[in-house]
Amino acid sequence: MFVVFFEDEGAAADQRDIHMQAHLTFLERNADRIQSAGPLGDPRSGLPAGGLWTVDCSNEADVWDLVKSDPFWPTGLRKSVTVHRWKRVFADGKRQAAG
Repeated sequence: MFVVFFEDEGAAADQRDIHMQAHLTFLERNADRIQSAGPLGDPRSGLPAGGLWTVDCSNEADVWDLVKSDPFWPTGLRKSVTVHRWKRVFADGKRQAAG
């Protein structure tokens, strides 16, 4: 499992609205691997600041393939992208099975 953090480029913020429908369709088409996704907001201004995905892929290269297939990727909206391996140990109020 991986977590992907996206930091958005403020100067390209108009790209978010322009490409949002294609981005949401992309997420739906890849629901088998992108388990959750959503925007991050600046805590002071409330403005969009980026996004976060949890991704079920076997390796980092597959995660990057997904990131680069997102309709947001070629628009200049993404200022930075960070991929981290992640192990869920707690969800839905319960400890998760080791594995």
